[in-house]
Amino acid sequence: MSRYAITVTGSDGRFDPDAAIGYDPPLRTLFLQAFPDGTGDDIALWLGTSDRQFETINALHTAAQSRGFDFMPLPHDIAAQLPEDLAQEASGPPHDGPLAELLRRLQSK
Repeated sequence: MSRYAITVTGSDGRFDPDAAIGYDPPLRTLFLQAFPDGTGDDIALWLGTSDRQFETINALHTAAQSRGFDFMPLPHDIAAQLPEDLAQEASGPPHDGPLAELLRRLQSK
């Protein structure tokens, strides 16, 4: 799994300088997490929780914007690294272990 710190802004003027973007190999998706509450138990923005939900940065960005959040432009090094993370995982063997199977089963319900 890759995970990088970025800044996410909200349409309400808030910003989260400690948001996380990355690639989750078992789910085969890019993800974005931002704006945790004070306890850290709830996150206002959490995208990329389903199998193959976001296979491109553009798809993830569109989903974030539709919810009133933005993370563009990405820092150059992260914008270059995320597609590499995705490509590296895509060329490897599929994640077909018990955890991946359980996640797919839970998502199908």
